[in-house]
Amino acid sequence: MRILLVSIKSIHFRRWAAQLEHSGHEVFYFDISGKVGFLSGMPWLKQKKSWKYRWNFPGRYVLKKSLPRVSRLLKCFNERPVDKIFEAYLNEVQPDVVQSFALHLSCVPILNVMKAYPSIKWIFSAWGSDLYYHQNLPVYKKGIIDVLPRVDYLFTDCQRDAILAKQLGFNGKVLGVFPGGGGYDFKVCDPYILEVEQRHTIVIKGYEKELGRCINVLKALLLLKDELKGFELVVFGADPEVVDFVELNQFASCFNFRIHDKINLLSHQDVLKLMGQSIIYIGNSNSDGMPNTLLEAIIMGAFPIQSNPGGASAEIINHGENGLLIEDCNDVKAIKKLIQNAMSDNKLLEDAFYFNQTNIKPQLEINTIREKVLAAYDRIIVEKT
Repeated sequence: MRILLVSIKSIHFRRWAAQLEHSGHEVFYFDISGKVGFLSGMPWLKQKKSWKYRWNFPGRYVLKKSLPRVSRLLKCFNERPVDKIFEAYLNEVQPDVVQSFALHLSCVPILNVMKAYPSIKWIFSAWGSDLYYHQNLPVYKKGIIDVLPRVDYLFTDCQRDAILAKQLGFNGKVLGVFPGGGGYDFKVCDPYILEVEQRHTIVIKGYEKELGRCINVLKALLLLKDELKGFELVVFGADPEVVDFVELNQFASCFNFRIHDKINLLSHQDVLKLMGQSIIYIGNSNSDGMPNTLLEAIIMGAFPIQSNPGGASAEIINHGENGLLIEDCNDVKAIKKLIQNAMSDNKLLEDAFYFNQTNIKPQLEINTIREKVLAAYDRIIVEKT
């Protein structure tokens, strides 16, 4: 089968696409951003890249910042239209199926083209807040309602979104619920996993902006200053607002504390290593699908305290058994109480560690997920013949 993948470049897309190597399928990639560069280390993936600019002149980003009106004028002449370029590539590749990752980035821009080629099957891979959050925003809701009736197949990262897609107009077939980046290679992960009694780090996901709510976690931790002596606090992926909050409240003098912002971003392997030495992981947001960092915390043995927008996190966390659920991402006192409950209950931490390692982790192994994903693609072949 000829598969045309449509996505921005990201680690989650790279990991998903890697599942198709040696699958017997011929796989193509249309970089929807069109920016300069390509996915390295994937010679088997035929890539349409660096198509966006007629002239990639030096100083383009400086011009955009210093003379925005001039930049916008040049943009009209210098940027090629995504739908025209995609349609030409579609005709060149002649795929059996197109797969788009993230609705507003990779479905909406090519919708009219896909409508013009109804015989080509279309898969939509829903990530994160694609449906749950954006359904409530009119500018995004229209895109959802327009795209979903044309989509033939659906991958999601949580059951919540498989149900929600049908409510929003999807009439095709759900191919499965899988982690957005595929499974995990335990040969890489396992060497970093410490026993519970060796762990003295609390790790916090540092997202804020529109959907993240890291600052509410930090406010809760400030209320626990005396109880956190002897623990190291580490924030990773911190947005600028989080960095400012940390500096304003002098976290470095209050705690044994480290922060990694998005300029000095930790590699995926470093995040796994950090999870493997942490006793507790805390992720808090206003909206998400099944957070990849939650899955990473579970496979690496960190006790998860995770927000639960729309019930997605409850699909893998049994509250009070293998983790704790934050039901209100803005309730600082409730978050404080959850952290206290975890810190004061060694049996809970130990039982959760062994439950997750024994019952949840095996379901997330890279080859286990890959076999199921490839079987889902095979269903399309069967239906086409």
